[in-house]
Amino acid sequence: MKKVLLISQNFYPEIGSAANRMKNIYELLKNKGYLVQVLTTEPSYPNKKTYEDASFWDDENLNNDRHITRIPIRSRKYSGNFVSRLFYYLEMMWRMIFAILKDRQQYDVIFVSSPPIFVALAGLLAKWKFKNKLILDIRDLWPESLKGVGVFHHPFILYIFYLIERILYRKADFIIINSLGFQDYIKKLLGPVSEKLVYLPNAARQCEMASQTAQKAHNQVIYAGNMGRAQDVSLLKELAVKLSENDIGLTVIGYGVEKNQFYEFAQQNGLKNISFLSPTTRKKCLNLIGKSDVAIVTLKQKEVFHTVLPGRVIDYMTCKVPIVGSVSGFSKSLIEQEKVGLVSEDGSAADLYHKIIYLLKSKELRQEMSRNGEAYIRKSFIWEKNIETLVDCIEK
Repeated sequence: MKKVLLISQNFYPEIGSAANRMKNIYELLKNKGYLVQVLTTEPSYPNKKTYEDASFWDDENLNNDRHITRIPIRSRKYSGNFVSRLFYYLEMMWRMIFAILKDRQQYDVIFVSSPPIFVALAGLLAKWKFKNKLILDIRDLWPESLKGVGVFHHPFILYIFYLIERILYRKADFIIINSLGFQDYIKKLLGPVSEKLVYLPNAARQCEMASQTAQKAHNQVIYAGNMGRAQDVSLLKELAVKLSENDIGLTVIGYGVEKNQFYEFAQQNGLKNISFLSPTTRKKCLNLIGKSDVAIVTLKQKEVFHTVLPGRVIDYMTCKVPIVGSVSGFSKSLIEQEKVGLVSEDGSAADLYHKIIYLLKSKELRQEMSRNGEAYIRKSFIWEKNIETLVDCIEK
């Protein structure tokens, strides 16, 4: 059976869709009989302190797995400072390269996940060293997303990043994308070799679908996931005020650079209807989502985010919870076409609020959307089915 080296910054027990994606790929490839070695970092997303809590290490098989190599990163990841983040990623890249150069094993396939593209560069070096197939997993269009969140605009360095991006796309034997919205952008760069582009979305496990039978709370809305520069937290603040004024409960299971700002805003404005919960394990988070009547997803109205399918959209459907969103492009089309929620046309807090109220008053519509979400997940977003796409790439 073939041997695979999986390289990723994010891995169990980290929270977030990236780590969950890598965990599922690792476990399912092993279940298929592949020999998989993981090269990753010590858990640090959203911060290292989170993982001092033993509850996050809830999988004994992975805790004791000798096929997982975790490299420590000394630099601190200052999310608000691009230069500090750059040094963080460069240290990560060099430590991964060093680990690859020391590795005396032989591999048939390199699977590397990006962003950051610096980790993907380590994967490219592994392809050169082991002289084998490179499967490049693209979870976000980077550096495009840098411009989208407005954190970096240096033309020369962006030019270098775009050059690296093109090299990675052309050197990869297969490019895995987790959103169909990425297709056109990458095809423009690939030209005649776009047939190596393969779609493998984030998904749910069969066992996660079976467990979603939670009792619903009354008039309860939830926001779960990252609260960063892409998520339009200013819109969430306005919405939170409107929900508070009308005595509608809002649960926030958030993390990211804007979370503290949102929390302070709620405290200063006396928004007592909001329950802030610390990041927790995926199992507990899905259970909390499942108890809600409506789930919120937001992204800034920027062109780069038209291509994105946030992992929380899949999680909300997995939990059979109707979605109210301020999103565009691929995400908007999915929510509307599959009838799993409502999308604001103007992206305003007032419109989001009215759509939430409409759903809270329409039990039959919520139940219909719940059924639609479950059916669509079972049809298109089950890991045990979708992993065959990756198996085909490995075997070709």
